Amino acid sequence: MILNKKDAKHAAQRLMSYFGKHNRIDDYFRARKVERLQNIPAGLPGMGPEDDFFQDFNMHPRDMKFKLIPAQDAEFHLLVELTASFTPDTAPGKKLCFFIKETTTNKIAGFIKFGSPTIHSKARNNWLGEKLDQSDSQVLTRFNQRVIMGFIIVPVQPFGYNYLGGKLLAALCCSHRIREILNEKYNIQLCAFETSSLYGSIKGCSMYDGMRPLLCYRGNSESKFFMKFGEEFYVSLKEWFEQRNNGEPLVDTKTSATNTLGIATGYKMSYQQKIVGVIRASLKEHDMKAYQEFCDFVKSTEDLTTKKRIYISDYGFENAKDILLGADEPLRKGMNYDKFEWDTIIEWWRTKAIKRYETLKAAGKVRHELEVWNASTLNTIDIIR
Repeated sequence: MILNKKDAKHAAQRLMSYFGKHNRIDDYFRARKVERLQNIPAGLPGMGPEDDFFQDFNMHPRDMKFKLIPAQDAEFHLLVELTASFTPDTAPGKKLCFFIKETTTNKIAGFIKFGSPTIHSKARNNWLGEKLDQSDSQVLTRFNQRVIMGFIIVPVQPFGYNYLGGKLLAALCCSHRIREILNEKYNIQLCAFETSSLYGSIKGCSMYDGMRPLLCYRGNSESKFFMKFGEEFYVSLKEWFEQRNNGEPLVDTKTSATNTLGIATGYKMSYQQKIVGVIRASLKEHDMKAYQEFCDFVKSTEDLTTKKRIYISDYGFENAKDILLGADEPLRKGMNYDKFEWDTIIEWWRTKAIKRYETLKAAGKVRHELEVWNASTLNTIDIIR
């Protein structure tokens, strides 16, 4: 599809006006959070979904116990939306969600969501010592049966701040208990877990640092992406393009895009990429100056995104890398294997959490106010936290 000159310049201006107000990635995250919160109905006092969140911040970490609760997708994403700085998106492939509950209070301390792993990863290739052959179906099948990714690892706040809740959740992702649940659900044999930092180079560190041997930093991603359209803007622009395409969608409904990390990003992202491509091609045909301005705009928008810090766990198997490369079988327990047991991980966290909590308490810095995103907190909660 090629737009006429007037429509091409109009569409380009709509995109540049929409994204031009974001000078930093945290500005973008906050704007998307505002859009998403508009669609969440306010709960009655004492009856809102946030009342399920852990709020006993006088509780000492030595008294805490935790259990894993499978979560339904709709409830999970509603509660994550109220908690997380980012806006959770869906992607095709494997998907399994959990609440982590503190059992004494029976309140939610955090959220975990697993999904299919990325295909392209320089950090993983460096860890393996070679690049996986993506043209070989056997290699890809073995990879998908051996690796899982953590897409959402979010503690309730300030449980995360007061008790190192992010480290607890990330460590539990590496536990044999969760690995076995995933193995049974998908009939696979996992030997590696991967996740990435949310903000990457903005912070220069991550809550996942200092977790060896459970979870190890393996390098940074090299991805850049055009920021996602908000829901209302996406629907409006999609309808506008289809009106100019004889009522037909620009992208087949079965199409799924793949970003520069190799993640299948779904129909919406495919459509967004197509819209940007159509504008670019149309301007190039009609107006080279406008085309160059639009290309510069796309690059500046991509530059707002940051490199992610990549972390990998081998669950304590000594030959995980060889298994992924097809050079060995079966899995063999390594010297650290027992450190990945659920109860052992809890005690590993507890030692760190006690030190953290007592330090904050001595300094009078324990936070007691639950941090939940709503209309009244939009300008009081740090988007990067």
